[in-house]
Amino acid sequence: MTSVKKDFETEKQVFSEHIQKAGLRHTAQRDLILEIFLRTEEHLSSEDLYWLVHKEDSSVGHTTVYRTLKLLTDAGLAREVRFGDGKTYYEHHYNHEHHDHMICTECGKVVEFFSPEIEALQEKVAAEYGFKLTHHSMRILGLCEDCLTREKELNGAASGAQPRVRVKSVVGI
Repeated sequence: MTSVKKDFETEKQVFSEHIQKAGLRHTAQRDLILEIFLRTEEHLSSEDLYWLVHKEDSSVGHTTVYRTLKLLTDAGLAREVRFGDGKTYYEHHYNHEHHDHMICTECGKVVEFFSPEIEALQEKVAAEYGFKLTHHSMRILGLCEDCLTREKELNGAASGAQPRVRVKSVVGI
């Protein structure tokens, strides 16, 4: 528990230095948004984070949450991820290992994973094409184990259409 608190203190310091360099004021609302983001390990849309913040302080507006998420991203504390449902999500970035995502197109479950084999193959392909990798994002779409079991029970055939991606919201609205 101590290491988590220490990590938060480091991240708070990184954020404080970033907003100071940007010439912005340090505000209680930004601190609250940062605190809630840090203690939520889920993938959050700006709307998800807004509702979590709103529960604790109803005076914080959508725009403040959105702008603070952009500041967190610029500071290297958050990373934008897109799962194919037309929304942008944010996840922790600072001191977090690289990973990719599998998204269930039926229930919206998101599974984070890391594969050394996939990473090595990407490096090999990039080298073959004389391409310098700077970063990447991999999304694998399909059915999770629970949805696959339900589909087998219903004996449904897979559609040839592009899958409609649904991502579970952290906030039960």
